[in-house]
Amino acid sequence: MIDVKHCNGCRDDYYNQAVPGGCWLREQAQLLMRRRVHINDVPPWRKKPEELPSCYRQSGFVFFKPDQES
Repeated sequence: MIDVKHCNGCRDDYYNQAVPGGCWLREQAQLLMRRRVHINDVPPWRKKPEELPSCYRQSGFVFFKPDQES
């Protein structure tokens, strides 16, 4: 199981504080290299990939594999 510190900023992080046992997605999540792209950004994306949980979601952003262009 990934550490709760990796969940900071995730829209489901609420469950880690409000629900006994924390977020149910964390148990099966894996840390992956992903590129965080704001929905208003246009290619080419220059942001560096970062290590995020596979279940990580954030309003206004989409996530791609590091080598994926669009």
